[in-house]
Parts: sequence; structure tokens; C-alpha cells
Amino acid sequence: MTIDRIGVTQRWCDAAIFNGIVFLAGHVAEKTEGRPLGEQTTEVLALLEETLEAAGSDKSRILSVQIFLTDISKIAEMNEVWDAWVPKGTAPARATVEAKLASPGHDIEITAVAAKKSS
Repeated sequence: MTIDRIGVTQRWCDAAIFNGIVFLAGHVAEKTEGRPLGEQTTEVLALLEETLEAAGSDKSRILSVQIFLTDISKIAEMNEVWDAWVPKGTAPARATVEAKLASPGHDIEITAVAAKKSS
């Protein structure tokens, strides 16, 4: 079986696809780095959606997600954006933790696993 990769760099790819499952790398804000958590969350979710589309999936097919926040006390701000983004009835299995991220301007990183759409 083949493994397809999207957005390949020297260290990672944006998504790896195997046997109908899409494994997304951690996505962080690019344009809103250093801005409020809600703005970063909106951008990260849009980036995830773009990667899912490129991989032949969409946000309603996310199976699990891991969310890393630099300040867990701001989870309500993130949840407000998240709750509006997730299609009703399709909430994935989710873990949210506080973590120190690689760049000081990033307050959120999200990674996910999703199922591809049927061909």
C-alpha cells in the first residue's frame, strides 16, 4: 500500500495519507502569530480545513484531534471558535492540554486524524 504525503518539507509533511486515513501535522498560526488566541484559533482551523481538502477529506470526517494551548486558562476563548467551526453532530474525540510551543508567538497548535471521503 502506498503512503501519500502533502506539503512535504525536510522535517515533516502537512498530511500523510494511508489506507484511507489522513494524519495531519500540527498546524499553527502563520499570519496571526502573536495575536489573541481566538484569532490564532480561527486561522489554525482554516489551515486544517485547507489541508483536509487537499487530502480528500473535510472537517466533518475528523476522527480525533489534539489541541495544545500555551495557557489552558484561555480554553473558553478557543472553545468559542472551535464550537462554531465543528459541524453539529460531528465532534471528534479530543484532547486539550497546556504545553510550551516551539515559537513564543504561537498560543495554539492543533493536530488531527481524519477519514478520507469515499471515492
